[in-house]
Amino acid sequence: MTFKELRIDKRILKAITEMGFETPMPVQEEVIPFLLHETRDLVALAHTGTGKTAAFGIPIIQKVDPSSSKTQALILAPTRELCMQITDDLSNFAKHMEGLNIVPIYGGASILTQIRQIAAGAQIVVATPGRMLDMLKRRKVDVSAISWLVLDEADEMLNMGFKEDLNAILSGTPASKRVLLFSATMAKEIEGIAQSYMKNPVAITVGAKNTGAENVHHQYYVVHAKDRYIALKRIADYYPDIYAIIFCRTKIETQEIADALIKDGYNADSLHGDLSQPQRDSVMNRFRSRNLQMLVATDVAARGIDVTDLTHIINYNLPDDIEYYTHRSGRTGRAGKSGISIVIVNLKEIFKIRQIEKQIGKKFAAVKIPTGGEVCEKQLYHLVDKMKNTEIQHQEIEAFLPAIYGQLQGIGKEEIIQRFVSAEFNRFLSYYRDAPDINVELKKREGSSGVARLFVNMGLMERFTPKSIKTYLVETSKIADLRIINVDVMKSCSFFETDAGQAAPLIAAFKKVGFKGRRVHIEYADRKYNKEKGNKGFSKSRDFSFATKKRKRF
Repeated sequence: MTFKELRIDKRILKAITEMGFETPMPVQEEVIPFLLHETRDLVALAHTGTGKTAAFGIPIIQKVDPSSSKTQALILAPTRELCMQITDDLSNFAKHMEGLNIVPIYGGASILTQIRQIAAGAQIVVATPGRMLDMLKRRKVDVSAISWLVLDEADEMLNMGFKEDLNAILSGTPASKRVLLFSATMAKEIEGIAQSYMKNPVAITVGAKNTGAENVHHQYYVVHAKDRYIALKRIADYYPDIYAIIFCRTKIETQEIADALIKDGYNADSLHGDLSQPQRDSVMNRFRSRNLQMLVATDVAARGIDVTDLTHIINYNLPDDIEYYTHRSGRTGRAGKSGISIVIVNLKEIFKIRQIEKQIGKKFAAVKIPTGGEVCEKQLYHLVDKMKNTEIQHQEIEAFLPAIYGQLQGIGKEEIIQRFVSAEFNRFLSYYRDAPDINVELKKREGSSGVARLFVNMGLMERFTPKSIKTYLVETSKIADLRIINVDVMKSCSFFETDAGQAAPLIAAFKKVGFKGRRVHIEYADRKYNKEKGNKGFSKSRDFSFATKKRKRF
């Protein structure tokens, strides 16, 4: 199918053709005809980078009335970057639509300028929730008569704490509007929005629910925790042309890793919430122009980054919420290209790999951290290929060649090559000469029957810490010499290890135990985690989990 077959306005079609697009992506092929020819609300599940902006943007541009200066469509996005990206994309689609104005509203920019742009007339407003709510409180934007409301990256807006802002914004919009909700994953909070603000919506899924992008290959490396940074450098050195986002959990860790990489001579920088907007813009401009090879970022800061040719996503640490892994890995393998999502884990985190595999429906490849010799070999061949493919600027160097030939007179071809390689390569040879193998063997660990990984349905929400939950389990179970190790406390649950022989007695000891009015459950982690994380969608009677490109009414 081509865009022409979708019966798009000729002016929009002309813009699409000028942009070099001919064939719609799957989400566009499904969503555009639906929005053009039907009137119901829509919930669309599709990953970042699959063409969602065009899917909702093209029909809205075609449907709004340029002759009216009233705001007819409101598009909400979680971050400034995504807000600007959506605005740029819509502006490109609407370049031949005379009189149509698209205005972005976001924090970190002059609100007075944005107020003037809105006052001049804006049929389509693209906004972040915080700045939009500010504008509404100032009565500078009127959304009381909009026909379209789009919630893009809805799951991420909820994860970032915008639920109250969204409720406040949506409460001032007309009941007659069409609501379009786009999300990469389906969480329980999305159901709440659907029930509260949508009328009998249709659901369209491109790809199975909560699964990883098709073009992404998933790998994991196992090292001791103390060797994590060394492993990161080995990976970067093994892929000389790497163009990657490195994800860390906290702002402090993000800055520390970026500073360490810069100190060690890598083209890297950080992106996190403590940066000012000019600093963020500077970093992103350098990254998009590939003056930076590696961007070290937090999950929140990386939202809205639109780079189609990333080679790698590196999870320096896995996120506490496994659904974030889907967002991270989906940033590579875009626009038909392939990418690699790498996870660096230590021994006690192996179980998380199995949990992610169950959630995304894909297997991870266990990969060895390259040895020093392997890194040097890869770098050497890359250097030789770079030399072979270097374009010779004959006119520019011609004047210098006689002197150079004179300097090299008496040195044979083989020795010149050896000296050239050494001059360019000595740093790697020196660094990796005595580099140890930092891989951790899994056979003993995985084959051992001495340790059991367990789940308990209590975590941060009950204000537990690793230390306090360990104390609680030991004291409540009354099992002699109970050993609780490798505790991971998450938002609503925790995981820990104990001796295999103590697992069954511990589970039995909590069969009838309550905590603050609810039953405490302890189960083996590999079974329970899949249940807990796999039921984040609708109930069976109202489930979104249907085949690719199939619609389900609910």
